[in-house]
Amino acid sequence: MNAEIISVGTELLLGAVVNTDAALVARALSGLGINLLHTCVVGDNPQRLKEAIETGLSRSGLLVMTGGLGPTTDDLTKETAAAAAGKKLCLHQPSLERIQSYFNEKQVSKNQEKQAWLPEGCHVLQNDNGTAPGCAFQAENGSTILMLPGPPSELEPMLLHYAVPYLKQRQEFTIVSHNVRIYGRGEAPVAQMMDDLMNGENPTLAPYANEGECYLRVTAKAPTQREADALCQPLIEEIQNRLGGFVYGVDVDSLEALVVQLLAGQGKTLATAESCTGGLLSKRLTDVAGSSQVFHMGVVTYANQAKEQLLGVPRQVLEAHGAVSPETARAMAQGIVRASGSHLGIGITGIAGPQGGTAEKPVGLIYIALSDGKDTWVVKRSPIGRTKSRDWHRHCAASQALDMVRRYLTGLPVVAE
Repeated sequence: MNAEIISVGTELLLGAVVNTDAALVARALSGLGINLLHTCVVGDNPQRLKEAIETGLSRSGLLVMTGGLGPTTDDLTKETAAAAAGKKLCLHQPSLERIQSYFNEKQVSKNQEKQAWLPEGCHVLQNDNGTAPGCAFQAENGSTILMLPGPPSELEPMLLHYAVPYLKQRQEFTIVSHNVRIYGRGEAPVAQMMDDLMNGENPTLAPYANEGECYLRVTAKAPTQREADALCQPLIEEIQNRLGGFVYGVDVDSLEALVVQLLAGQGKTLATAESCTGGLLSKRLTDVAGSSQVFHMGVVTYANQAKEQLLGVPRQVLEAHGAVSPETARAMAQGIVRASGSHLGIGITGIAGPQGGTAEKPVGLIYIALSDGKDTWVVKRSPIGRTKSRDWHRHCAASQALDMVRRYLTGLPVVAE
């Protein structure tokens, strides 16, 4: 099935609000194996919206519309879509009662009641987080129109709990996707290594870039999930064989989630000493539920004096080698192990930019050290030849640190070759 998304709202068209709805819907469609061919944003204008709907219906079997279902006069998605599809609007009594219950009133205004008028014969999608219900119905040409509310806090749960199951029931096959997560190899070299695997039809393989890492999506289609999983497994194993330790997991949420899981499973703890990352590594770890079991403490030691006083970095090391050096990173990691009593300690020091670099120590030069109290390993991150943002350098340094911990805990060389 081919699909397209129409996002409705002048605030989206003008850039006043970021269109996160389209990304949420696109990911859901991809997970169902539905081909997304087009997306567009249309302002609150009935004529232009009508033209976009008619164009969509003429070329796609599924049209997903987001926004414009609310109570105000510029919320015209239902009316316009129903007219384009040859449907009348009818009062849906259960939706009206839910709106009345939401406001705790027996009677609501005509504007609020407007949300309960839906295309005749539609499949209603319940809104558990707001007032405007969504719905799905067939146009005269057989295409399906799926309408979802605009606020992401309403759209996302409706999409996951009601719209996706509805679309699954209409699929002849089960579509299964697995994401093979990779750190330490970029999208281009990974794609080149997998070039001979990219032309398969079932399962399929596609590379995707992420912030400082990448992943490969393996997707298969079969009558049942079990059969689709069985089709995916040989390809996943081949990817793992080719990439080895650069694969950090299959269907894991993130490096930090995996590290927390590994630490908890082995009964180990971690502490961090950060300079240029400013606590980002600690934040990413503590964003993971359950991290309190494994994360002891994190300190941000920007100034040399803080490195000396809190971590015990020798003054002679700082004077001889500077704050941005492998020696200082090593001393920071060792110092945080001593200060925290943790099994593992991370030290990060570098120049994130955009200012502060020199010819000897340019922006993007970062040293990351991991210590277990006995041995210490240091990785050097060098500028990659093109300008990158401060946020990018900090994020990638934190990811590198997480990957070092991941490698240590899984018995891989801490410093990847």
